[in-house]
Amino acid sequence: MKYKIFGSKTGLRVSELALGTGTFGTRRGYGSLPEEAQKVFGTYIEAGGNFIDTADSYQSGESEELLGTMIAGKRQNLVLSTKYTMGGKDLLTSGNSRKNLIHSVEASLKRLRTDYIDIYWAHLSDGQTPIEEIVRGFDDLVRDGKIVYAGFSNFPAWRIANASLMADLRGWSPIAGIQIEYNLIERTPDRDLLPMAEALGLGVAFWSPLAGGLLTGKYRHPESLENSRKKEWNGYLVKDEAGPRETAILDALEKIASEKGVKASQIALAWLRQKHQYSLLSTITILGAKNTNQLSDNLESLSVTLGDDEIQLLNKISAVNLGSPHEVIANSQPVLFGTSSGHVIQNHPVA
Repeated sequence: MKYKIFGSKTGLRVSELALGTGTFGTRRGYGSLPEEAQKVFGTYIEAGGNFIDTADSYQSGESEELLGTMIAGKRQNLVLSTKYTMGGKDLLTSGNSRKNLIHSVEASLKRLRTDYIDIYWAHLSDGQTPIEEIVRGFDDLVRDGKIVYAGFSNFPAWRIANASLMADLRGWSPIAGIQIEYNLIERTPDRDLLPMAEALGLGVAFWSPLAGGLLTGKYRHPESLENSRKKEWNGYLVKDEAGPRETAILDALEKIASEKGVKASQIALAWLRQKHQYSLLSTITILGAKNTNQLSDNLESLSVTLGDDEIQLLNKISAVNLGSPHEVIANSQPVLFGTSSGHVIQNHPVA
């Protein structure tokens, strides 16, 4: 396991793979029993991981409760992150408001049995709360010592950019990073979220790196009990092999995996690890595993190295249309700079 600094606005040293604990517990009708969750946690720690990610909504709080027991005696050596927004079902115990922020952080601290949280995320934009209310609330929590860093998960780029600039200009605690869905199937963050994070020095944590299991190839086998075009996990629809683009991605993963003697999932994770290695982005991948077999398979991806040609192939077949204004800008460059000027223009930092 290697370590990196999480973005340019922190000195926080994090492992390149984080452990997502959305399956710790069974209150939502799926997930891992406490004994298995403890084994998954132990396997991750033994591999050198130090970044644990949870949320107050995961298993209706059971994930945080289980982690509160697991981290005992290890707290100072762990980066513990959790989220608020969706932990309650009532009018005033959900959303991004300052009232829910205060209520949620106190509840999470109790469940986690700790007196501080390393990274506290706003889990999801409610589309209503003013961004300055959230950012000022984060700053107060930092000053109170209840959180160390703050970030945004599943927010549009323009709101995060506004929050980051506001914090910097007003002398509030900086926004440390973002958490986004990103994988070979879901690459729309290439349009705005990733260029924004690179420009603003935000750390980036990728969730659902295997597209809900699609990139393992298991949904290609009818005999799989989990094979379903309507499979849903935690309220979010899992990706499907819906067209020629997805088929091309899965075919390429299986071909490269066969040539290297590894699993398709390990190729997908290796691509994520290497994708932005030559950019200024600081990225980590959040692994979600229900059992130690799944986690061990994912951890083995650290020993897989892709060649430049393999990365470029996966980049090409998974690329998404960047849309306007990105395509307009790219198409205008020959006019702006001339085709024989000798200038080399990179029209998109993460494409």
